[in-house]
Amino acid sequence: IIGATCLLAACNENTAPMETVKQVELNRYLGKWYQVNFIPNRFQSMCVADTQAEYQADDKDVRVINRCRTKDGDIEQANGIAKLVENSNNAKLRVSFFRPFYGNYWILDLDTNYQWVLVGEPSRKYGWILSRTPQLDPAIQTAILDKAETLGYQRSQFQVSAQSNPLK
Repeated sequence: IIGATCLLAACNENTAPMETVKQVELNRYLGKWYQVNFIPNRFQSMCVADTQAEYQADDKDVRVINRCRTKDGDIEQANGIAKLVENSNNAKLRVSFFRPFYGNYWILDLDTNYQWVLVGEPSRKYGWILSRTPQLDPAIQTAILDKAETLGYQRSQFQVSAQSNPLK
C-alpha cells in the first residue's frame, strides 16, 4: 500500500501547466482501447503484450478494466473506477485501482472520430497512446508523439506496446 501511495502521489505533482482536449463525449469514449505506446511504469511491469483498457459507464463514474498478457502467457486484470473531474468537460478523470488513492488521467489529444487518444498527467511521468485497433498507422503514431513532445513529454520515454494476440 505504501508503494501504491507513493506511485499515485507522483501522479499529483505540481508541474508546468498542461492542456487537455476541450471536451470529451463520454459515450463515444467508452469501450475497448488497445495500448500502442506507453511510458513504462511499475504498475504495468508484469505486462509484456496485448495490453488493453475497457471503459464502461457506471452511474456517474466510469468502470475501468485493464488487461494484459504476462510473461508466462497468463492474463492479468485490474479493475478500477474513474471519476470525472468537475468543470473539465470530461477531459480529466481521477482513476483508482487502490481506493482511496486516485491518480490523474488526462485526455491530451483525441481523434475526432475517437479512434486514438493520447493520455497523460501533469508530472509527465506517465503516458499512453491508445487505439481502437491493435495497430495504429505509423504516420498517426508519429503525429501523436509529436503532440506529446509539445506538451513536455520526451518522445524517447514512450515504448511500443506489443499487440500480437489481442485478448477477447
